[in-house]
Amino acid sequence: MALLLVSICLAAVIFLYFNNNPLNHSKKFIFRRFVNWFPLGMSYAFLYMARYNLNVSKNAMGDMMTKEQFGIIFAAGTIVYGLSFLINGPLVDRIGGKKGIIIATLGSALMNLLMGGATYLYLMGRLKTNMVVAFSVLYALNMFFQSYGAVSIIKVKAYWFHVRERGVFGAIFGTLISFGVYFAFDWGQAIVDASKLNPEGPRTAFQNFIQHIFAIDTGATDATWLVFTIPAFILIVWALIDMVLLKDSPKEANFDEFDTADASSGDDDDVKITMGLIFKKVFANPVMITIALVDFTSGVLRNGIMQWYLIFANETKQTNPAFYEGSEFFIKNWGLLLCLTGVLGGFIAGLVSDRLFQSRRGPPAAINNFIMIFLLIAMCFFLTKNPTMFGLAAVLMTLAVIGVHSLMSGTAAADFGGKKMTATASGIVDGCVYLGSGLQSLSIGYLSAKNWHYWPLFLIPFAGLGLILALRMWKELPEATKKYILEVEKAEARKQH
Repeated sequence: MALLLVSICLAAVIFLYFNNNPLNHSKKFIFRRFVNWFPLGMSYAFLYMARYNLNVSKNAMGDMMTKEQFGIIFAAGTIVYGLSFLINGPLVDRIGGKKGIIIATLGSALMNLLMGGATYLYLMGRLKTNMVVAFSVLYALNMFFQSYGAVSIIKVKAYWFHVRERGVFGAIFGTLISFGVYFAFDWGQAIVDASKLNPEGPRTAFQNFIQHIFAIDTGATDATWLVFTIPAFILIVWALIDMVLLKDSPKEANFDEFDTADASSGDDDDVKITMGLIFKKVFANPVMITIALVDFTSGVLRNGIMQWYLIFANETKQTNPAFYEGSEFFIKNWGLLLCLTGVLGGFIAGLVSDRLFQSRRGPPAAINNFIMIFLLIAMCFFLTKNPTMFGLAAVLMTLAVIGVHSLMSGTAAADFGGKKMTATASGIVDGCVYLGSGLQSLSIGYLSAKNWHYWPLFLIPFAGLGLILALRMWKELPEATKKYILEVEKAEARKQH
C-alpha cells in the first residue's frame, strides 16, 4: 500500500512537470529535460537513503549505540557536509553537475560498503577500533561525497530551468528529498526487519528474498550491515544510468541555450570565472547570506524532527507503554508520512512562490516558519499527553520545513547565485543546512538524555529566527527576473487585454 501511494505521488509529480510550461518550450525539449532530471533526481533520492540509514541502524542496534554516541556520529557527518561546500561548490561549477553527481553516488556507495563492513565486524565482536571513532570517520567521509549531490542537481537545473519555472522545480527537489526519506526510513527498516536472524511473525516475500539471497539463517547474528550495503549497490546502478543519460546543459543535448533570467543573466560569457570572483559575488551579497541563514534554521528544524522522532517514540516503549502504543501508526509509517507531507509541502511552497508571489521565495518561507512556531508549541504541550496529536504535529513540521528547504537550497540559491556560480551558491546554502543539523544533533543528543521536554523547546527559537530572516527577503528578486516580468510577462498581459 505504501509503495502504491509513493508511486501515485511520483506519477503526480511527473504529470505536473509535463503540464507546467509557462515559457512554451517544445515538447521535444520538455521530454529531453525529463530524461535529464529524472535519473539525476532518483540518484539524489537514493543518496538520502544512503545518508539516513544511519538513523535506522541506530534503532536496530538499540543500546549498542546510545543517543549520545549517535548524536556525535551524525554531527561529525553533518559538520563535514556543511564545510565541504568550500571544496565541492567551486569544483562542480568548473566540472559540471554530471561529473559531480557521479562522484557523489560512487563515493557514497564506497563509504556505505565500508560502514556495512564496520557494522559486520562490530556485531561479530571483531572491530578493534572504538565504534564511535570508526563510524564517525566513515560517516563523515560518506557525507563529504554526499555533499556533491545537492550542488550537482542544482547546477544542472540552473541551465535547464528558467527562474519562472524554478518554483515548480523546487517542488520537484523537495519531492526527491521526500522520496529519499521514505527509502531511508521505510525501505531501510524493511531491510533491517528482513535481515534479522529470527524475524518476528509471518515472513513477507521481501523478507524471504533477503533471507535466501544473503543466507541469513546461516549466520550468528542479525545482518544489520545490509542497511548500508544494499543502498550502496543501488547507487552504483544509478551512477551508471547517469553516465549514459545526463547532460549538463541543453546545448550538450543539441538544443539551443536560453537566458534563464537569473543573477548571471547578461554576464559576459568570456569573463573567466575565478575562485576570487565566485566568493566575492556570493559572500558580498546580503541576499545570499540571508538565504543561507534561513536554511541554517531549516537544517536545525528539519533534522531536529526527522532524526529524533523515532528515537523518542521507541524510547517510550519502556517508560510509557500507553504513549508508545498511540505512536505505533507514526512509527510504522514514518518514512511514508515524511514522504507524503514533504511532497505536498514542496509543491505548495513552489506553486505559491511562482503563482502568487512572482517567483519570490521569501513569502512562502516566512509563512512556513510562522506555521512551525505554532506546531512546535503544540509539540511541547502534547509531548507526553497525546501521542496522536504529538505525532501529527511532528509530521506537519516536515511539511512546512521541506517547503522552506526546497525553496532556499533548491531554488533561491540558484536564482541569486546565477547558473555560472550556482553550485558554489547552493553549496554555501546547503552547507549551512547541515551546520544547523550538526548543531541540533549535538544539542538534542545531550538535552534529550536529561529530559525530552527540552527537545521541542530547543527548536522554537530557530523557527522564530527563520521567520524574521524570511521577512527580510520578502520583496527580493534577481534584477534579471524583475526585468523579465516587466518586459515580457506584463507586455504579454497587455496584448491579451
